[in-house]
Amino acid sequence: MSFKVFSRPRALRGALSPTLLAVLLTLGHAQAQERMPVVEPDAPMTLEQALQLARDANPTLSAARREVDAAAAQVLQGSLRPNPEFTYKTDDASQLSRSSTLEIGLPFEMGGKRDARVRSADLGRQVALSDLDGRGLRVRAAVIAAFFDVLAAQELAALAADSVRLAQRATDIAAKRVAAGKVSPVEETRARVAEAGVRVAQTQADSDLRNARRRLSSLWGNPAPNFSSAQGEVDRLGELPPPDAIARRQAASPLLQRAQHELERRKSLVSLEQSRAVPDFMLNVGVRRSIETPGNLAVLGVTVPLPVANRNQGNILEALRREDKARDELHATEVTLASDVQQALERVRARRDEADLLRRDVLPGARSAYDAATIGFENGKFSFLEVLDAQRTLFAVKSQYLNALVSFHRAQAELESLLGAETPDAQNAQNAQNAQNAQNAQNPNSRMTP
Repeated sequence: MSFKVFSRPRALRGALSPTLLAVLLTLGHAQAQERMPVVEPDAPMTLEQALQLARDANPTLSAARREVDAAAAQVLQGSLRPNPEFTYKTDDASQLSRSSTLEIGLPFEMGGKRDARVRSADLGRQVALSDLDGRGLRVRAAVIAAFFDVLAAQELAALAADSVRLAQRATDIAAKRVAAGKVSPVEETRARVAEAGVRVAQTQADSDLRNARRRLSSLWGNPAPNFSSAQGEVDRLGELPPPDAIARRQAASPLLQRAQHELERRKSLVSLEQSRAVPDFMLNVGVRRSIETPGNLAVLGVTVPLPVANRNQGNILEALRREDKARDELHATEVTLASDVQQALERVRARRDEADLLRRDVLPGARSAYDAATIGFENGKFSFLEVLDAQRTLFAVKSQYLNALVSFHRAQAELESLLGAETPDAQNAQNAQNAQNAQNAQNPNSRMTP
C-alpha cells in the first residue's frame, strides 16, 4: 500500500526559479484565504473517502504545507541580489565653497554567497517536504486506525443490540413460565436483572461508537461527524509486503529522507558560512559638483572591508559542529527506524495470528455453545443462567476478536507510516519478477542458460 497523494511532487524537488516561486506563493496564499471547512456527506463512508477527506482538510497537513510555502519563500529571498546604495554628501555649508557629491554604490558578492544561500534554502525546502511526507503517512495511519475503530464499534454496538433482544426474549419466556407455574418467580427476576445489565452494556457500546466516529471526523477538522456509518470489512486482513519491498521502502522512509536532507542542508550552511569569510566589495560611481570648479567631476571608488579580526570563525565552527550533529542524528534515525520497522512487523504478525486463531478455533465454539444453550432454554432443557453464561462468553470472544482485528490494522498502519511509498518502477520490477518466477515454476525446462 502507498499513500501517493502525500508524496512530494517531482517537479518541486529541484530548485525553482524566483518567478515561479513567487507565483506559487501567491496562489497558495489565495487558496488559504478561500479554504472552507470540509463536511462529509450524510451517507456511508468508505476508507478511501475518509483518506481523501483527510488529505484535503487535515489541519496538521495544512500546517505542514504552510511550512513548505515558507521554505519556498526562503529560496526566493536567497536568490535576490543586494540592493544598490545611493549616497549624497555635502562638503561645506558655505555657498562660496560648497561642493556636493552624488554616488551610486554597486555591491558585489564574492565567494559564491548567493549560490550557497539558494542551495541551503532549497535544502531547507526539501526538509519541509520530507516533514510533509512524514506527517502525511502519520495522518494516513491515524485515519486507518480510526476508521477500523468505527467499524469495530459498529459491530460491538450491533452485538449489544442483539444481546438486548435476546435478553428481552428470555425475560418474556421466563415470565410465561412463571405464569404457567413451571418455574419460580426468582427466574423472572434474574432474567430482568440480566436484561438491565445487557442494556447498560448497550449504552456503553453506543457511547464508544459515537466517540469513535468523532475521532475519525476530527482528522479532517469536523468535530461533529455527519456520515451515517463506516462501510468496510473489519475482518479483512491485508498481506504483508515481501522483505525486499520492505527494505526498499525503508530506504525511502520520510524520516530517513528528512535526516539525509538535514545533513545536506547543514553541509550547505558550512559552505555558506565559509563564503561569508570572503569579503565583498562596493563599487561607488558618482558625480561631484563644486562651486569653485566649473563643470562636474566623475567620482569612482571601491570599498573593501579588511578581514583582520572577524573572519567569521565562530559561525564556521558552529556550522561544522551542527553538521556533525546532523550526521549523528542520521545514524540514530537509521538505527531507530530499522528497529521500529522490525517491531512493527512483529506486532502485525502477532495480531494477525491472534485474529486467525480466534476466528478459526475460538469464535465458532463460542457461537455453537450459545446457539445450543438458546435452543435448549427455549425447550426447557437449560436454565437461563446457562444461556446468560453462554451469551457472555460469546460477547467476550467476539469483542476479543474485534479488538484483535483493530490491533492488526493499527499495527499495519503504523508499519506503513514508517515506510516510504513504493515507487512505480520498483512495483513494476517486482511484478515482472513475480510473473517470471511463476512462469519458471510452471515450465522449469523453459529456462534459458547463457
